[in-house]
Amino acid sequence: MRLALGISYNGQAYEGWQSQLSGRTVQDNLEKALTAFAAQRISTVCAGRTDAGVHGLMQVVHFDTDLQREEFSWTRGTNRFLPADIAVQWARPVPDSFHSRASALARRYSYVVLESPVRPSVDAGRVGWVFRPLDIDAMREAAAALVGKHDYTSFRASACQALSPVKTMARIDISRRGAYWRFDFEADAFLHHMIRNIMGCMLAIGQGLKPAGWMQEVLQARDRDAAAPTFSPDGLYFVGPVYGPEWNLPQRTPAYDGLP
Repeated sequence: MRLALGISYNGQAYEGWQSQLSGRTVQDNLEKALTAFAAQRISTVCAGRTDAGVHGLMQVVHFDTDLQREEFSWTRGTNRFLPADIAVQWARPVPDSFHSRASALARRYSYVVLESPVRPSVDAGRVGWVFRPLDIDAMREAAAALVGKHDYTSFRASACQALSPVKTMARIDISRRGAYWRFDFEADAFLHHMIRNIMGCMLAIGQGLKPAGWMQEVLQARDRDAAAPTFSPDGLYFVGPVYGPEWNLPQRTPAYDGLP
């Protein structure tokens, strides 16, 4: 039997999603909890790996098991063995043809930024921070240059293992609520550090350090050195993958339907 789980986590304490020898990753903790609950070794495959310090609102994993339990039992039973900053949100049986990564039609990320003359305190580790005012019109103009199918080499980390730098960005939405800015990204796939590198450029433009047209220049350069430094992981959230209706999986995690 194949099961899919929706996972949320605060990434501050972890060395990213993917299992490491240190054991200090989200995947390591999840598989340890699943193994304890199921009393059998369980290995998971995720929809999209996240880096150290990056959070997950609806990471989706799948695994195979012969253990028969109700959906709520998988959720509550696994959570019993998880640390407080990782939680299973839902469990669903899926066909054997489902693959959490390969079946995803798109992936969504959000970046939350606090605009304040003083650094974050209660929100430390959960938001990025700028102390200069941001210009929404300039940032939206810059974002428009990135929408569509492009070679995103300028926003690609040197350690990126993707076969191609060409991706299709479906949308970039920018909104504000009080002192908090939210940047929403949806694409077929993302390169390593792609959003954090885009955010470095976006915030340089928003703060008036670069003109809006600079984003197009960076994109066309196809050179990582042309872009701004990689921005902090603190405010980055993997909102989740997008699946077709045939899989009958939640598209959002109800407990985290919104961000600051």
